[in-house]
Amino acid sequence: MERTKVGVVFGGRSGEHEISVRSAATVISEIDHEKYEVLPVAISNEGHWLGPRESAEMLPERVMGVFGLDLEAYPLGRALFSCDTEFQGLRVLPETGGEAIEVPLDVVFPVLHGTYGEDGTIQGLFEMSGIPYVGCGVLASSCGMDKVFMKALFRDADLPQCDYVWFLRGEWEAERETVMAKIESTLGYPCFVKPANLGSSVGVSKAVDSGSLAEAITLAAVYDRKIIVEENLDMREIECAVMGNEDPESSLPGEYIVLDEEKKFLDYTEKYSGTGNNEFVVPARIPESLTERLREMAGVAFKAVDGSGFARVDFFLRNDNGELLINEINTIPGLTDASGFPKMWKGTGRPFTEVIDRLIELAIERHADRARNRTAL
Repeated sequence: MERTKVGVVFGGRSGEHEISVRSAATVISEIDHEKYEVLPVAISNEGHWLGPRESAEMLPERVMGVFGLDLEAYPLGRALFSCDTEFQGLRVLPETGGEAIEVPLDVVFPVLHGTYGEDGTIQGLFEMSGIPYVGCGVLASSCGMDKVFMKALFRDADLPQCDYVWFLRGEWEAERETVMAKIESTLGYPCFVKPANLGSSVGVSKAVDSGSLAEAITLAAVYDRKIIVEENLDMREIECAVMGNEDPESSLPGEYIVLDEEKKFLDYTEKYSGTGNNEFVVPARIPESLTERLREMAGVAFKAVDGSGFARVDFFLRNDNGELLINEINTIPGLTDASGFPKMWKGTGRPFTEVIDRLIELAIERHADRARNRTAL
């Protein structure tokens, strides 16, 4: 049986570049290689698309031998993704010159976190190319990436949220005192400052006074032109994985248990460096009734952004009154060995190899459904 050709696209122009490489390594390691022929497609930090041979070299050595194809058959050189629906796949341009090598693909699995990957930009490229791709479409990706628009959609879906303030980098640079005063009067201290369009806790800081607030905003403004500040809550953070198209299913929830009481906030390093300060528990230690409520809310959030394929929905559970609040949705969640998405499905009885298989099926189903739309009068 001929294997389905899957292009795993990773790396990218984002502060989450390294997490993307790790996520791709997990997908390539866990995918069913008897069913799928995997082609690695890396995008450098500078935005250069690399051919299969250079792309494979960006992955951990343990992954290099699992492709099941001869990477040496591909020339060294840059890759171009065709935007012409007549040819669905890559064109590799040999660095020594000569004709481009065409590499057809049946489906694309983007594992790109953050800007230029999770924000609808690359999804638009795949739409133009007419090729099936795993995950959310352009609208859901862009709204899921921008925390301000995301929160507006959650509000319209009657999902409870924490209090927040948002503003533009230009406003901060022009009217610092006005911005600070609004945050202090609306939220007070402590509070959390985030770039509006990033994940994996990159650029996120806790502010406890005016000095640390100014520093936190300055840091967040390095990563995005839009900054969001949220109230501090005495709460637990609980996650839920979602998978599906029009009829999504939700996993059992999971929770990071912080072992060091001195550091309750899990920043980028704590989440991914393997410091041993946390463990991810599935199912989360909450009552069954709350588990069902959380899974239901995760599905509502997924539909609120018009999600498809997969996502991870994050929640706050307040310790003072037991209220469940939605925090955010991640339309390409981390898929590393330390990430919650694979662990939550495993805890729900779905091995990650089976999950990958289902995600590819969903991509092809969604593509077929969109093909029903008339595009000409």
